[in-house]
Amino acid sequence: MTPNGILNPTQVSAGADESAKAHAQRTSELKGLRVGLLDNTKHNALLFLQEVGSLLTEEYGAKEVSIVETKQNFSVPVDRDIIDRFKESSDVVVIGIGDCGSCSAAAVADGIQFEGGGLPAAVVITDAFDTTGRSMAKIQGDAEYQWITTEHPVAPLSEDEVKERARQLTPSIVETLTSA
Repeated sequence: MTPNGILNPTQVSAGADESAKAHAQRTSELKGLRVGLLDNTKHNALLFLQEVGSLLTEEYGAKEVSIVETKQNFSVPVDRDIIDRFKESSDVVVIGIGDCGSCSAAAVADGIQFEGGGLPAAVVITDAFDTTGRSMAKIQGDAEYQWITTEHPVAPLSEDEVKERARQLTPSIVETLTSA
């Protein structure tokens, strides 16, 4: 962010130093862990995340969904305060859904920042914005950062279709959050 408050998408964000390249330590399973959900405000993102949270607790033994937070702006990466709130109340974070260019880039940046802050993060973006995500990962100093990709778009899906998409992606989310 420049002094006048304009976001420079080509600038490495504050805190994206060597610590951002460090990925958080993972456990072999989610059993007993608290799940945090970061909603980027995109249509169907919260429904998708809530369904994933339910599946993680019901089928994978996560203790609870301990925090659900909605970003004020889907295109701006999280700040330190959000990371700190999640660190206090959750053990892993699921972020989504990157269903447009700027929100996909921000979701990838968010995942990298959470990882640098010590929380395993699973980011979900749609396949139409894989290149955007890769560019942001490079800008953030973690060119090899991995996320979960789903078919574009998610926004116009029905409730049942969103829930089915969550069910399909949950095994990949679990794999990303654990050492499995």
